[in-house]
Amino acid sequence: MAVSCFDFLGFQEALRKMRDVDDKIIYALNALPTESFKGQVNSESTCRDLYAKLQQSHLARQTNIRNCITLSATTLKKLREQREAQPNDVDTDSQFKAEQRKLRVLQAELNVEDIIKERTYKAFNERCRTYFHAGQ
Repeated sequence: MAVSCFDFLGFQEALRKMRDVDDKIIYALNALPTESFKGQVNSESTCRDLYAKLQQSHLARQTNIRNCITLSATTLKKLREQREAQPNDVDTDSQFKAEQRKLRVLQAELNVEDIIKERTYKAFNERCRTYFHAGQ
């Protein structure tokens, strides 16, 4: 799912939706059977499918964030050049500062992604480690 970097609120909303799988990891893991109901659900398949969804979601989000960071950095470079060429242009200065803030927020999103991934895989491993090991 590609998202637009130009509509920043839309970008953040799209990220929120893309993080849905991580937000609902506990509910998905609760679908796994306890020891007494092991035979009723294929836990290995459930864990394998969930792991694939998690990896796909994480890769898509990271790719989108990195693409927007690249685009923002390019825009910032152009604005910096304009600002240096016309130091008294208030509009360019304002756009430059706004783009700087946007770039900082995008870079912070990468840190948020790391935290979300760590939390998600910790929960995943706690429930799926007996059924599925990554890299199988």
